[in-house]
Amino acid sequence: MNGKGISEDWLSLVLGLLIFFLSLGLVANVDLLGWVVKTDVWMDITKALSPVSKAYGNLGGVGALIATYIGLLALLTVGAAMLRVNIGRFITGFTIVFWITYLCWIAGSYAHMAVNTPADMQKFGINWSLQLTSEGGFVIALIAGLIVGNFMPGLARWMHEAIRPELYIKIAIVILGGFLGIVSAEKLSLATSLMFLGLASIIVAYLIFWAVVYYLARVWFGFSREWAAPLASGISICGVSAAIATGAAIRARPVVPVMVSSLVVIFAVVELLCCRSSLVNSCTTSRSSLAHGWRSR
Repeated sequence: MNGKGISEDWLSLVLGLLIFFLSLGLVANVDLLGWVVKTDVWMDITKALSPVSKAYGNLGGVGALIATYIGLLALLTVGAAMLRVNIGRFITGFTIVFWITYLCWIAGSYAHMAVNTPADMQKFGINWSLQLTSEGGFVIALIAGLIVGNFMPGLARWMHEAIRPELYIKIAIVILGGFLGIVSAEKLSLATSLMFLGLASIIVAYLIFWAVVYYLARVWFGFSREWAAPLASGISICGVSAAIATGAAIRARPVVPVMVSSLVVIFAVVELLCCRSSLVNSCTTSRSSLAHGWRSR
């Protein structure tokens, strides 16, 4: 706590644990979060949305989306009040951010964007796809953010109170931690594997990759500490979330984690497309070689 209200770290812990404990209602056969919307890959837009749980099927896709918006708005508005920000601006900004973001996610789940297997292509009756999976929605959201930030500065300023990526990612990390704890408690062998892999990841990511990237950024490219630290975290640890968390920890200017996150997403998409292209070419070559060998026999 401080004179300006609760810190984002404590707020993310409180909100993350609240959502996690609500999810535990399933232990008592009470689904408290089944009304949350989920997005499926679609060709028919009317089939894109649905509630997470069939128990809330009467809501329909649009109803689940509206319920999700209202639920998140209520929860985060309480958080905004605890942070002592302008509530009116937060509500307006969050509303704009939510709907733009979810429209991008729906667009990214379009079959020609998201389908990534021949079986799914046959299922949807299509003969081509960018094969980005639904995460192509992140790319669309990135483009939308660049457009708003560069060509609509007034709108960007108006949404400023609600654009809190560090807070949202910290909440997600708390929820993920709770989920992993439950899974580990159910499966001891998985917990042991996770602990071993986690230790190996710490050694590789923190003690080797992070240090090397930070050194290269500082010495070879002449970056300041403000830029080098988020860049090292983004490359070595966990991409976008690590860059944003590091930027917040060192109190970097907002543009720093945003630019580093954009670079991570752009290069990830390029690598994804290149890997898929190489895989398809390899499979095609293998099939051709097998067919030729079979004919020669």
